[in-house]
Amino acid sequence: MATVPNLPLFFNDLVPLSAGQHADWSITTQETAPFLANTHAVPVTVDEFIMAGRFFPIVFSSGEQSVPLALMGLNEGVNVFVEPDGKLAKPVYVPAYVRRYPFLLAKLRPDGDELSLCFDPTAPGLGAGGGKGSMALFDGDQPSKATTDILEFCRQFEEAGARTQAFMDELNKLDILMDGEVAIQTESNENPYIYRGFRMIDEEKLRDLRGDSLRKISQSGMLPLLYAHLFSMQLMREIFGEQMQQGKVPQQTAELNEVPLPTA
Repeated sequence: MATVPNLPLFFNDLVPLSAGQHADWSITTQETAPFLANTHAVPVTVDEFIMAGRFFPIVFSSGEQSVPLALMGLNEGVNVFVEPDGKLAKPVYVPAYVRRYPFLLAKLRPDGDELSLCFDPTAPGLGAGGGKGSMALFDGDQPSKATTDILEFCRQFEEAGARTQAFMDELNKLDILMDGEVAIQTESNENPYIYRGFRMIDEEKLRDLRGDSLRKISQSGMLPLLYAHLFSMQLMREIFGEQMQQGKVPQQTAELNEVPLPTA
């Protein structure tokens, strides 16, 4: 098994792909993603901010290792875009983190830098043999075209992840992240639903940036990404409305509704 401290979101197991052990394995494209049905927050890279921000609020997780996330629901276990069987309820952008599953690049040795292609052997559509529409993972002892395509996608995802980490590092240097809070009032409740547990850009601090700081984020391409995040926040109320229609809003209490967020 690959030496990772904790299994990433969606993964139940993680093993390196090898011709020796998986020479007769194949993969079949899946039309559904049941593993996503009860997931309300999915990591996204900065490469996806513009597209993902058209459909989901993009927020940042709390804590020191903050990461950007697309909210597909405001409460744990709620995804308003995916049916219980894993089918998309409507046309929507699917984050690369989801499309990458069940593969990823991981270190097999904690003291090494080399990344190897690994996968979750419990994922549907993967296994020995293969039926109609399946694609072999190996051609003899060499990776098949399907595997080289998967490897390239994972490589591009890692590169996007590095750009995202650099983006987050710069946000922390600029000190323009703040604890987020959204209050949503409904006609049937006297008190608003208040959602916390995430971070967002402080618009006042962003407006106050001057000189080298403002020039740097403008020239680096960060500025459009920051506004993509801010514009996407208006979708919080749309997601809440979808939850209301689907009967997935928890009973109102005096307590705050925290938004529990995963890490990548």
